[in-house]
Amino acid sequence: MVLQKGCGILHKLVINGGKKISGEIKLQGAKNSALPILAATVLVEGQTVIKNCPELTDIYVASRILTHLGCKVTRQEKETVVVSNNGITCGFISEKLMREMRSSIIFLGAVLGRCGECSLYFPGGCQLGPRPVDIHLSALRKMGIMISEEHGRINCTAPNGIKGAKIMLEFPSVGATENIILAAVKAEGETEIKNAAREPEIKDLVSYLVKCGAKIEFSSESTIRIKGVDRLDGCEHSVIPDRIAAATYLAAAAITDGAVCISGTSQLDASSFTGYFEHMGCSVYICNDKICLKGKNRILPVKSLKTMPYPGFATDMQAIIMSVLCKADGTSVFEENIFESRYKHVDALNMMGADIKVYGKIAVVQGVKKLYGANVEATDLRGGAAMTVAALAAEGTTEITCINHIDRGYEKIDTVLASLGADIKRKPEFQ
Repeated sequence: MVLQKGCGILHKLVINGGKKISGEIKLQGAKNSALPILAATVLVEGQTVIKNCPELTDIYVASRILTHLGCKVTRQEKETVVVSNNGITCGFISEKLMREMRSSIIFLGAVLGRCGECSLYFPGGCQLGPRPVDIHLSALRKMGIMISEEHGRINCTAPNGIKGAKIMLEFPSVGATENIILAAVKAEGETEIKNAAREPEIKDLVSYLVKCGAKIEFSSESTIRIKGVDRLDGCEHSVIPDRIAAATYLAAAAITDGAVCISGTSQLDASSFTGYFEHMGCSVYICNDKICLKGKNRILPVKSLKTMPYPGFATDMQAIIMSVLCKADGTSVFEENIFESRYKHVDALNMMGADIKVYGKIAVVQGVKKLYGANVEATDLRGGAAMTVAALAAEGTTEITCINHIDRGYEKIDTVLASLGADIKRKPEFQ
């Protein structure tokens, strides 16, 4: 696994565009599922074997946090991580560790559920605007947890134990839903979460916890009930496939008029994203364990794309789909309703010849006939992926720096794309 820390570490992607992306690949496990499951191992006794766990820098950071807390973490095979928990020795996570990963806040609920107290810092990672951590803290307070904040540090204690509660989320936040579940599985009494997030990754976390002995049920699509138990024991669990990575590789084929088949998708909710490619005129086939896409010479525009909580258009796919629609035959309109700073990739795409105008949370994309290579910087995980997709169809050479962002969520993206015919290389940044 390539490990990088910050933009200064010294690798870039060099892409010579114009090659059709065609062939077959196996899909990686879902980052957004593996991370909360790793956090959940804090709550269990003994050994957990996590299969289909992708090799990503975010996974590495989560493993370092677990090690810091007192767990033993090993990668036995390429896709298998083993966590041995024989007792947590620490309820504190340093600012340095928290700043390395945007989703590190998920350890709050897990450590609280295990220790009854937790002290950590606000998370770092991609800067996408304010993340509503207040939603997490408000819910935890209803469970009897006392919280104080000072100089970016969050201190939590449950002097009378964590208590089950009825919680209505003002917004179906994925992170808040996960933190409440993790705090509640060993709490006293029953917790009910209404307006809970409905993402497949939430259901995968619940599936893992139930295997460990948790009592969790979905009483409706957006209501989760958790009855606290005294003990959870480790188990073997396979992480679901990564739907955002799947959309990215389909996008690479779509923008280059290629043809790709992705295997390992049997547990994937493909309907949540394949329809966008069909609207573009691509042919999509789903059969058993595979999703296949055949591109279209001239991409059709999509009139309106509004990011919404699942099962709506995912904010994580916004930049990636936008990169494809840069070459559409007409105008597409995006409305970003989840994060207020998620158009940072637009400047880079415009440098490559795209015609995108941003008006607050609206982005208007006028398709162009050609994109051109440029020197750009990955601003965040999905923005970097969007630049990579655009570069595959651009004339000339594109150099993308700060690829540590991309490595957070894509397992060896350069190797995967090269296997599909891309002219792409990972090189030292200052070469």
